[in-house]
Amino acid sequence: MKKLLFFYFLLLMSIQLTRAQSFEFKADQIDIPYERFVLPNGLKLLVHEDHKAPIVAVNVWYHVGSKNEKPGKSGFAHLFEHLMFNGSENFNDDYFQALERIGGTDLNGTTNSDRTNYFQNVPVSALDQVLFLESDRMGHLLGAIDQAKLDEQRGVVQNEKRQGDNQPYGKQWDYLTYAMYPKGHPYSWTVIGEMEDLNAASLEDVQDWFKSYYGAANAVVAVAGDINPQEVYQKVLKYFGDIPSGPTVSRHEVNVPVHNGDTYQVYEDRVPEARILFAYNTPEFGNREDIHFDLISSILTSGKNSRLYKRLVYEDQIASSVVSFQASSEIASNFVTWANVKPGEDVERVRTILEEEIQKLINEGPTQDELKRVKAAYFSSFIKGLERIGGFGGVSDILASNETYFEDASYYKTVLKYVEDATIGDVQATAKKWLSKGKHVLLCRPFPEYSVEASTVDRSKLPELGQTKTSKFPELERAKLSNGLDIVLARRTGVPTVVMNLMFDAGYKTDHIAAPGTAKLAMNLLDEGTKELTSLQINERLQLLGASLSTFSSLDNSNVYLNTLKPSLDASIDLFADVVLNPSFPEKEFDRLKNEQVNSIKQEKAQPISMALRVMNKYLYGEGHPYSNPYTGSGYEETVEKLSKKDIENFYNTWIKPNNATLVVTGDIEMNDLKNKLEKAFGKWKKGDVPTIAFTKPQVNSKNTLYLMDRPESEQSVILAGHLTKKYGDVNQVALEQMVSILGGDFTSRINMNLREDKHWAYGAGGFVMGAKAERPFIMYAPVQTDKSAESVTELRKEISEFITSRPVTQEELDKVKTNQILSLPGQWETNSSVNSSLSNIVNYNLPDDYYQSYDSNVRNLSLKDVQEVSKEVVKPDAVNWFMVGDRAKIAEKLDGLGFDNIIEIDADGNPKVPAIKQPDTDIKN
Repeated sequence: MKKLLFFYFLLLMSIQLTRAQSFEFKADQIDIPYERFVLPNGLKLLVHEDHKAPIVAVNVWYHVGSKNEKPGKSGFAHLFEHLMFNGSENFNDDYFQALERIGGTDLNGTTNSDRTNYFQNVPVSALDQVLFLESDRMGHLLGAIDQAKLDEQRGVVQNEKRQGDNQPYGKQWDYLTYAMYPKGHPYSWTVIGEMEDLNAASLEDVQDWFKSYYGAANAVVAVAGDINPQEVYQKVLKYFGDIPSGPTVSRHEVNVPVHNGDTYQVYEDRVPEARILFAYNTPEFGNREDIHFDLISSILTSGKNSRLYKRLVYEDQIASSVVSFQASSEIASNFVTWANVKPGEDVERVRTILEEEIQKLINEGPTQDELKRVKAAYFSSFIKGLERIGGFGGVSDILASNETYFEDASYYKTVLKYVEDATIGDVQATAKKWLSKGKHVLLCRPFPEYSVEASTVDRSKLPELGQTKTSKFPELERAKLSNGLDIVLARRTGVPTVVMNLMFDAGYKTDHIAAPGTAKLAMNLLDEGTKELTSLQINERLQLLGASLSTFSSLDNSNVYLNTLKPSLDASIDLFADVVLNPSFPEKEFDRLKNEQVNSIKQEKAQPISMALRVMNKYLYGEGHPYSNPYTGSGYEETVEKLSKKDIENFYNTWIKPNNATLVVTGDIEMNDLKNKLEKAFGKWKKGDVPTIAFTKPQVNSKNTLYLMDRPESEQSVILAGHLTKKYGDVNQVALEQMVSILGGDFTSRINMNLREDKHWAYGAGGFVMGAKAERPFIMYAPVQTDKSAESVTELRKEISEFITSRPVTQEELDKVKTNQILSLPGQWETNSSVNSSLSNIVNYNLPDDYYQSYDSNVRNLSLKDVQEVSKEVVKPDAVNWFMVGDRAKIAEKLDGLGFDNIIEIDADGNPKVPAIKQPDTDIKN
């Protein structure tokens, strides 16, 4: 069998590319080799070989989603997806427990209107265990589900719904669902469902749903990775062969409602900007015209040269963002586009321009250049997705989805052919036809006869793990250009992508000697124009090269990041160097981005999590510390509004120097070749003096203090609690990582299992240590339902206190997280970008070059004593300060009884609203 990535490499290398040319992709040259099997019970099996890493992806799709529900039973498909993770008859434990122990990554389950899927990447040695687990819940589930589990997951799903509704614009999806489909249509209710319907779900509903839709004949299993197809077939037959096919399933016919005339609806939300949104009913998923709408979407809003972005955001600057997409579904789809209107701008004017641009596309169609650009972007995105075997858009996902919806795992070829063949006239005709009305098609298929195989599986225990394969991290090579630019290379062969991250020792911390928000704005502006290219020309060249480039800052670094294809590397490096060496900082781009950054600050001050993150550092580090500004790096409205173009130029001239930078490269290229290319592109770049940022000792003047931010009508309270801990290198980092996993990092961590799985107060909660070169915040977080805000504080206090007293880390907990960490490493380094991210850590924290090569053994050799000692060193319950964002009117009364030394109400910039209120002393003495 030919190897897929090698095939692409040869294909791409055969394409002649110049700066003025784009790739001419051909659909018939793209092939995903696989073997298809149908078990006697009707289960479809798809197997793809990919031996680049010792991992395997298992992707199980059931052809059932929310459209199979009945009115009054909404949300049940999604609720059942949650129940499928809570144990089966022969493994009656949380499935995350089992999968974390065997190194599962890209691990999840999802539900939409048409299908439910469960997927994971694991070391190839764990394939039998995963097949056992997936087959056990397919064929042996009902005996493990009781009322307690149903109630538990009902609470989790309801908190997930609250969390979604609590986001800015979060309720628009409900309004769209009800507006686009008439009552009784299979898409006329939301996937997550209504609260009252979730409350009404019974055990009988669970049993009926499972029996109706989770049979073998209604499922597809896709397996991709370091495996042999015939061996996989025998394993799948062994584990799944005895599962009944299930009953016949009545399929819905294509049903695209006709939306006669314009309808109008208004709702209010707590957001900083108005949003005007258009939605149209369009053809079903996989239809040729459905694919045309993907191209239409890109023409309208993908990249700076897209019509709506260029008109509304770039030129007129009356919108901060524009979005469009084809929401493809099995029996009907929606084309959606929206614009966020800048404060003070006319909503009706934006609405008029949206209508004008869409009508112009209907009347004239796209230009040839537009069509060429969006086709190149479509193929480039598809090819890059094939680097992964699992997860969304990976090989197993593509095969399983096409088999599920079209009974043809190769249907993606048809889709790519639709893209390749699309003409200006085709796109124009599709826009004209579907942006006015739709049509209806009825389809019925006979149901085959099925049988089952006798089982030989011992289901009293999990299968033993196979022989494990150790993960391999690439060897590092280092070099230096004549101007002092350091180069770190991890060479990986067989993948036609090259990733570069040019890291400057700068970032948000440099705002300490400038104005808050400077580093973020300066780096955002860096790629907005060079001496010879405009921002739009840069964007167009990137699309033609199949490349992406971004410039940004983080806490300690400012970065220029490039992800490109090897055949276009020379042209990509030239463009990369032009952006770095010759920025022009155009005045109009500066004004536009400054205005956008002010708007983003307003958005941060409306979103619960970012509200807390903006103020946290101010009180953890104290005024005057380099880290005391908002963690988001966006600064404050008043500081950003005062920034001038001169401030941006000063930032560039101060920090963007070769002797203050390291270029981290991952891909199939030799160091000598790379160095020669870089010397040619960057050799004339002059070195210079760079200031030093002095990290003073944090001035923390409080503990056991609650900083409360009022967000009226919030359906959840967001709680952040933490303190500073030692910087990277001053503590056993490997032990710290495992400690955090146990306390709050993993799904099965103590905090999440308490607040989500036990109490059902949160959709997700946990803890982490933030990255920083100096002292770092150790944070616990919990978005919880409003009426359990005070109780959640009590539970968090209990968890961190008992962690270093009455309930320290156990050997069982440590063994679980160690095993999961070790076995998940191959999946963590599957792509060049993920390897590049680890290389960036080595540079950022000055780690040894063999840090990740020895990481496996360092984790294996970690002792319980090591982790317990780090726990006592890092976890300081008495030093914790608390930050809460919620509806003050609903939560304040209970907060007074929690024993805080002070409760200080602050605004979204962290400024106290009222003087600190000293709480009553409860230690009363006679």
